[in-house]
Amino acid sequence: MTVAHVAVNVGDWDRAKSFYEPVLGRLGYRVVYEEEGALAYFADARGLDFGIGRRDPVGGAHVAFECDDRSAVDAFHASALDAGGRDNGPPGVRPQYAANYYAAYVLDPDGNNIEAVCHHAAT
Repeated sequence: MTVAHVAVNVGDWDRAKSFYEPVLGRLGYRVVYEEEGALAYFADARGLDFGIGRRDPVGGAHVAFECDDRSAVDAFHASALDAGGRDNGPPGVRPQYAANYYAAYVLDPDGNNIEAVCHHAAT
C-alpha cells in the first residue's frame, strides 16, 4: 500500500502559498486544485499529492519528499530558505538512518517540518 496524498495545516494562507509554490516547484510539483482554504500540488513523476489546508491545529507535521539525486535536496533546502523557511537541518548524510540517507530539513512558516531526502550514493 502506498500513500496517495498528504496535507499540512497552515494559518496564514498567503504566506503558506508563497512558501510552497517555489519550494515544491523545485521538486517538480505544480498546483492542480485550489478552493477556499485548500490547495493541492501534484508531480507527475512522483505520484503523491501534497496539500495545504487552512485549519487548526496549525503546524507540527513532518513530511518528506523523495528526490532522485542529492543536488535536488540541496536545491530544495536553498529554495525553502529563500522562500521564508527556517533551517531545521542542512543538507547532509544522516548515517543514523542509513548509509546513503542524504537529507535536508526546513520548518515552513507555520512550523511544519518539511524534508527532502535522497537514498542514493553520491555520484
